Amino acid sequence: MLYEQIKAEERLCIDAACSALEVSRHAYKNWVKSPELQPDEITPEVVRIAEEFPAYGYRKITKQLQIENREVNHKRILGIMRINHLTVKIKHFRHCTTDSNHGLRTYPNLIKEVKVVKLNQVWVSDITYIKLATSKMVYLATVMDRFSRRFLGWEISENIDALLCINALHMAFKEREGMSLLGLIHHSDRGSQYASNEYVHELEIRGIQISMSRKGNPYDNAYAESGFKTIKYEEVYMNEYYTISEARENIQRFIEEVYNKKRLHSSIGYKPPAEFERAILKEVTA
Repeated sequence: MLYEQIKAEERLCIDAACSALEVSRHAYKNWVKSPELQPDEITPEVVRIAEEFPAYGYRKITKQLQIENREVNHKRILGIMRINHLTVKIKHFRHCTTDSNHGLRTYPNLIKEVKVVKLNQVWVSDITYIKLATSKMVYLATVMDRFSRRFLGWEISENIDALLCINALHMAFKEREGMSLLGLIHHSDRGSQYASNEYVHELEIRGIQISMSRKGNPYDNAYAESGFKTIKYEEVYMNEYYTISEARENIQRFIEEVYNKKRLHSSIGYKPPAEFERAILKEVTA
């Protein structure tokens, strides 16, 4: 056991021993105080997952370890996280991105009573802001399949306009190329970007039904909001971007490589969205 090795090497200073075995000096100190709460064969694995997914709670870390065939329970993981200060609270501020005070046509909420049971039944779209280190704002628009929680399209721009959202929508269409969109409902807030003639046209020419949240009710688009919360807590708040290029590069990596392909989602059986979709499509074609 690593910590016992360090303790046994009394001729070495703690710093040198920890460095040689590649373990945290802080974690070793805590183990000395409470070895029964610091099982060293699991702690490095907990730290690894927590560093890759900073907003993971103890339940998701427990589930990830179980997927990796480690016999652990959530109480044990919670104790390790508390000792190693892996439960983090992140400060942030809010900035409004929705302007629903316009004269454009709006649409009723079509998904309020809908039970979503398949891919391409409901797509949800929204816009959020990202504050650069220079205090400048840039904007992120996304399109998510509500059933799989997969981000299908996204775009970042300095301009919070219809083109921002249309580019994200075009990426979603490309991602679903070859799949039927018959019966698809596109849901968003009542912002001018989604109510614009250009955006509505992109949906209407494909026969996609248009649904919008009630005015001033963000809970009507809770799935899109939840996706943004994950991006903010696990990527944006953990980094500083000085340029829009830096923001785009990092967020692309997070959405496409982490969120869609690796991050566990409890609402879809603790699977990443891409894996969940593969399983669904395999069942459909079987």
